[in-house]
Amino acid sequence: MLDLSRERRRMVDVHLRRRGIHDREILAAMREVPRETFVDPGFEEFAYEDGPLPIAEGQTISQPYIVAFMLEMAEIGPGDHVLEVGTGSGYAAAVMSRIVDHVYTMERHAGLAETARRRFETLGYRNIDVRTGDGTKGWPEAAPFDAIVVAASGPGAPLALQQQLDVGGKLVIPVGDDPDEQRLLKVTRTGASTYSEEDFGAVRFVPLIGEEGWQEDNRIRSSRVSPLLPARSLPQMIAAAAEPLPEFDDPAFVEAFDRFADRRIVLLGEASHGTSEFYRARAWITRRLIEKHGFTIVAAEADWPDAAAIDRYVRHRPPSPRADMPFQRFPTWMWRNAEFAAFVEWLRAHNEQIETPASQAGFYGLDIYNMRGSIAAVLEYLDRIDPEAASIAR
Repeated sequence: MLDLSRERRRMVDVHLRRRGIHDREILAAMREVPRETFVDPGFEEFAYEDGPLPIAEGQTISQPYIVAFMLEMAEIGPGDHVLEVGTGSGYAAAVMSRIVDHVYTMERHAGLAETARRRFETLGYRNIDVRTGDGTKGWPEAAPFDAIVVAASGPGAPLALQQQLDVGGKLVIPVGDDPDEQRLLKVTRTGASTYSEEDFGAVRFVPLIGEEGWQEDNRIRSSRVSPLLPARSLPQMIAAAAEPLPEFDDPAFVEAFDRFADRRIVLLGEASHGTSEFYRARAWITRRLIEKHGFTIVAAEADWPDAAAIDRYVRHRPPSPRADMPFQRFPTWMWRNAEFAAFVEWLRAHNEQIETPASQAGFYGLDIYNMRGSIAAVLEYLDRIDPEAASIAR
């Protein structure tokens, strides 16, 4: 039997975590559940590639990222009761079962439902119930649900599913009148008869067949689905996701970034590219991550030999013998400002209090603007480390 545990870990690290999936329980569950068990024979070696794979009945097993993304949207957690519509291979239900209290999963193809049931039994996943039937009607006797995840695209969100949500529950479903223009929708039940909707962008799923979905033989929509909200533009989605921040001198400003303390890399970007407000915000955030959370690398969009001059200064090392002054080429305006100078002085003072050089925070450039300066820096290094290689390079 193939041992794909390393590929499974790589899938989580590369295809999920690096693409923005941060829910630890989802990541842990997908690191545990063997996806190769849920693909058809002959496809095991492709189980951890980030793409859908064909299964029986003309259906597919969704790509790992979209499974993780939908579960993160559904905000599932321990103690939850979750309904899945579209069991398919059973993989998503298996992942959810490692997180929530109980999973109810529905599949209209009896063969797929039975295969999934056997897989759950083999793996010892005993908190999953499987039913064959019309998933658009839901599972009324098991309702209300904390979350409902639909793995097929309907013309809208079935009313039966919305009504089976608990207050605060989430329904995640791909919707769209055109099979080539589907949107991933999250419906939240906000009250006894009130709901809110969020649009998470374009997706592609197999059709949701059922009384409150599409008909089997032709794509006629049921009247028992909610009308779709107009698709939101990218600026509208950004505005909806944006968080207001307090003033820089308010302790709550830097505290807002403590949520990233466990990340290996934190990226700071903005749209203005040169305002005093951005430079001040970047400095305060970076200081917080260094002082409070032990970050030791500041990497900037700067010419790397020029940044190395700053690095030597902030770490109290002797200057380079290079004759030319750093930051003489584009983009000088990004670094010749009072805000950046103040940050450099702070970083130097911070490092002065740290006895171990390896624990000091360094400043590094990630770009090349001055080719001549870069060549000179490489030759200078080779002169010290490998003179023969330096001679060849010249």
